[in-house]
Order: sequence, then C-alpha cells, then structure tokens
Amino acid sequence: MSLVLIGAGLAAATAVTQLREAGDSRPVTIVGDEGELPYERPGLSKGVLLGAEPMDSVFVHDAAWYAEHDVRMILDDAAVTLDIAAGTVGLTSGDVLDYDDVILATGATARRPPIPGVDLPGVHTLRRIPDSRALRQSWGPGRSVVVVGGGWIGLETAAAARLAGADVTVLEAGDVPLHAALGPTLGEHFAALHRSHGVDVRTGVLVTAIEGDGAVSAVRVGEETIPADVVVLGVGAAPNVALAEHAGLAVDDGIVVDDQLRAAPHVYAIGDVATTEHASGGRIRVEHWDNAIRQGRLAAQVLRGEDAHYDWSPYFFTDQYDLGMEYVGRSAPEDEVTFRGDPASGEFLAFWTREDVLTAAMNVNIWDVSDDLRSLLGRTIAPDRLADPGVGLTEL
Repeated sequence: MSLVLIGAGLAAATAVTQLREAGDSRPVTIVGDEGELPYERPGLSKGVLLGAEPMDSVFVHDAAWYAEHDVRMILDDAAVTLDIAAGTVGLTSGDVLDYDDVILATGATARRPPIPGVDLPGVHTLRRIPDSRALRQSWGPGRSVVVVGGGWIGLETAAAARLAGADVTVLEAGDVPLHAALGPTLGEHFAALHRSHGVDVRTGVLVTAIEGDGAVSAVRVGEETIPADVVVLGVGAAPNVALAEHAGLAVDDGIVVDDQLRAAPHVYAIGDVATTEHASGGRIRVEHWDNAIRQGRLAAQVLRGEDAHYDWSPYFFTDQYDLGMEYVGRSAPEDEVTFRGDPASGEFLAFWTREDVLTAAMNVNIWDVSDDLRSLLGRTIAPDRLADPGVGLTEL
C-alpha cells in the first residue's frame, strides 16, 4: 500500500514519523515545492527571526532520517495534477507517481492584498524560510518597519523588528489587534504591550497604497504617508486548494474532510489546508503548529486502521518581548472574559465563557497548566470560581 504525501511541511513529516515509529514499512514519497526538508514554521517568526536560534533548528528531521527510514523525498518538483480515478500524482517534470493512498498537506500561502505597490522590493510576507531570512537581514537600528495587520504574524514580526532596534509601526484595520482571536479586552492588552515597547500601533486604519521608486519608501494611509524601509504584510493566509479543486474534491475555505481527515476514498487532507468535521459537530480549519502535528498523527492512525477521530481543541502559543503565552479552545469576540491574576502584573490566566460554559483559556507567563486548562473546556463554571486563586484548576 504505497503512500504519497503532497506537501513537505510539518503535518506531512509528522504523519510519516508516526507511521515509521509504529513499524509501518509501506512505500512513502513526500513531494514538496520549496526545495527544503520539512520544517516547523513557528521559529520563522520567533526564535530564528529574533536571531536567538539558527535556521537549521526548524527542520523536523535531517536528510539522513528520511533515508534511514526509506522515505523518498522529492523536494523540487511540485505536484500539478491529482487523478483520483487512476490513483496518480503528476509532477512539474512530467513524472507520474502511483499511489494507493494520498495525503494532501499543501498548506497555505500568505495573502498579498490588492493595493498599489504591494509587489515593490522591500515588501515582505512571512511564511517560508527565505522570508524569515530576508526580514532578519533587512532591519536594524535606524530602519523604519511598517507592519500591515495586527494578527499573530504581524505582532510577532513587530516585536522582532523592535528588539532589533528598528522603528516600528503596526497598521490594523480593526478596532484592536487580535480581535477575532482574543476579543477586545485581550486585544487591547497586546496593543498596550507593543506600545510600551515603543511600537506605534494604529487601529481602525486602511492602507491605500505602498509607495516607492524602485523599492518601498512609504506606506499611505488616507492622506498620510508613513516612511518605510521595510513593509511586512501580516494579513492572513489562503489555503492551497487548486490541486484539490482540479481533482474534483469538495472545497470550502480549505479541502473538506470528515473527522478522520478523509476527502474521498483513499484521499486525505491535513494541516492548514484541511477544513475538518469535528467530533463535537461543526467544521474547523486551524493554521497552527499543534494542529499540524495532531492531524499528522491522526492521519497515520487512520491509515493503520485505527478508529481515531478529530476531537481535540485548538492550541497555539506566542512569545512577544517578555510575554509568553499559551491558548487553548475557540472563543468568540463576544464571549465574557474572566481574569485570575492582574494582567498588569504580566502573569495571569484568562478564561472565556459563553453562558458560563468555558470556550477557551489562556496562560500568560504561568507555565505547566495548559493541560489543566484544556480539561476544563466545555464545562459550566461560574466566573467567580474561575477568578478565585484559592480554587485550584483541578478543583474547578
């Protein structure tokens, strides 16, 4: 039973690792279009971008591991066709791979908004290894960096640029950064964090043009022009669904799969590109590191015939300046927020509830509690008990 994985990212590498560790010896081929071994993306906007970690720290395995485990790697010949009826994958080179099972792990592509000047030299996105390397080399003391978008990538990039000594401006269209992820109260907390480090955070603004003669020199917001030596676009990512669409698979903000990651018989999708039926009902597409790992493991379990299903809550983490945090669950901006501890102290827990049902939780500079917080999700807990430091998390 041969397996082809299209996409050479963390999800694909995790699936293969899980198979081999379970003793599965089926023929496996990983096809990628980046020319890089599978790697973990968080370091590109965290340790590597900060200069605290080397670039090779992001790779899941070295080349020797794949060779030793009989995994064929095709890293510079992208998949361009998927023929489900024939069970074949066509590559740019014209080569054709046969498969018994195929996993689409094609990931997502950083968005470039349709505004004038978006393709000027000096305008960056942050998604791949060359992006992180180019950004790290482009800023420093005396450089002006404008970040368009106040989401996770935008704010992590802003923190790295500021710590490198650059002058940084963040332009966010919404009323506060991170509104969709954290709601207004915690979004404002992150805005205040950046302002306290000298970042000019502007909200409720729209970029109308990026200007420059041969290279970027400014960003226009209405009638104002903001000087910029570097512009970073942090406005989200679009799932790479073209191959799936052309193959006739269902697509709806990602490749539609069931709670075993199955898009069609012998066809699976995992990671950023998969919009997945959750065991608790509804669909979800998650672009975070933890989900890529968990879905990679789940795909391997399903291929091995295990009765496993997508039933976990999303998790993500961030490090910005002296703030480190972990978040688990899925809240909505209108959910009620309860704090345990004073946010001004820099160490606290936050809980989101909807009619007293816990939808999400976050630990900030308090560690080894994420599993306890995860265990509380979906339970009915009064906010006053959540806020009470005298009640242990395992006692709630």
